[in-house]
Amino acid sequence: MSESASTNLPEIGASQLNAHKGQKNHRWNKLKPALWLVPFMLFFYLFQIAPMLWVLINSFLYDGVFSLENYLDVFDSSFMMQAFRNSIWLSIWSSVFGLAIAAILVSSLRRVNTKLRDGVIAFTNMSSNFAGVPLAFAFIIILGVNGAVTLLLKKYGIIDDFNLYGQWGLLAIYIYFQIPLGVLLLYPAFDALSDDWQAASALLGAKTWQYWTQIALPVLSPALLGTLIILIANAMGAYASVYALTGGNYNVITIRIASLVSGDLFLEPNLAAAISVILIGILAFITIINQWLLSRSYHANK
Repeated sequence: MSESASTNLPEIGASQLNAHKGQKNHRWNKLKPALWLVPFMLFFYLFQIAPMLWVLINSFLYDGVFSLENYLDVFDSSFMMQAFRNSIWLSIWSSVFGLAIAAILVSSLRRVNTKLRDGVIAFTNMSSNFAGVPLAFAFIIILGVNGAVTLLLKKYGIIDDFNLYGQWGLLAIYIYFQIPLGVLLLYPAFDALSDDWQAASALLGAKTWQYWTQIALPVLSPALLGTLIILIANAMGAYASVYALTGGNYNVITIRIASLVSGDLFLEPNLAAAISVILIGILAFITIINQWLLSRSYHANK
């Protein structure tokens, strides 16, 4: 359309043209954010969805045919069941202790000055990345058979023996790497507590423990439950620290999966896939319970 023709358009025609252009711009503005999501969705599919689908499909393959034999082998094996029990035991108890210590630490941080608080948070952020082989090596130096702290405690008769490479030693290392993560997750949640609430409850005659059990903990319960689930999932998937500390000799489920896909003697990736699906199912069940508890908590707070 020429410039002279466009200037001769009726007023209503020009308004319709502007409205049409406005609709196109509006659609483009809505489409543009979706286009930015395309690289993320592709990345998410390649590294999350596709491997999960591969694991799920291959867990049902046994000698080239679809079967439940892999799952039957897992549940019929007392060795595999022991690995699940050990992983669940370590995950639950390390998460409970780690959450309790992290909650006490975060609560104390709210009472100190800003510089000290920022320093502790910075140290916590750094220590949350201190895991795997370096963490296992540090624990061997400190709490190993000839570790500095172990020898010191034995010298003063506080302990007779401590096995870092057994159940309780692994629990100690699990609790250690759970605490920084718990602090980082709980620190924002404690901002929901107001100092005025504790002062008001004290004026009404409530003791400190009554304030925490009847006011603070109900408010913090969604964050505490959510953090607990994340800590359990974090512990269930721990591999490098356990392997570096025990050399694969302690029976946990991540060690069993790794031995089935990269072992020197037996390679059974389909059996490892079945174990992985069961592990995903356990974590999904825990997450569903958590969501149910969260919904009840939010309903009770309202």
